[in-house]
Amino acid sequence: MSTRWSVVASVALSFSAWVGVAAPALAQGAFAVTSKDLAPDKAVGLQHVYNSGGCNGKNISPQLRWSGVPAGTKSFAVTMFDPDAPGPAGWWHWAVAEIPADVRELPSNASASGFLKRMHAVEASNDFGTPGYGGPCPPQGQTHRYIVTVYALGTSDLRLAPGQPAPMFDHEIGTSILGKASITVKYGR
Repeated sequence: MSTRWSVVASVALSFSAWVGVAAPALAQGAFAVTSKDLAPDKAVGLQHVYNSGGCNGKNISPQLRWSGVPAGTKSFAVTMFDPDAPGPAGWWHWAVAEIPADVRELPSNASASGFLKRMHAVEASNDFGTPGYGGPCPPQGQTHRYIVTVYALGTSDLRLAPGQPAPMFDHEIGTSILGKASITVKYGR
């Protein structure tokens, strides 16, 4: 290991010890998320757009894959959030938790296909008021950002029930984060 990386590793471990959190294994690489369906800073395809409220998409949840999982991960969660929505709270399009620790990928349409239910993951009600995934559908004439985040969690039981509001999922997810990785995409109409 070069001197530069030795210093970086030493500082990271010292900082982690100082703030009282475990440092993820440096040899694993950074926790990252990729998608065949979503490209960073690019427009969301129509297949992932909401299918109501003036939007004519297919409302298919995107494929996601993650790597560089932090040591001690006991489960994963995924959210899709629009910070540009009118009002102070943004807009929750998707929140799913209790994805088993051995899972590294969600296929396209994992929400509606039953894939998540078969693995006993739980999905929140999105801000459209429906359970599961609700794709982008900004007001006419606006382009919004959508932040898709995968969380590595230190627990496999967040005590969440299917259909609870997404902000409740967000709160519970926040109590156990070991790492997170995001893709930001956009959509306008």
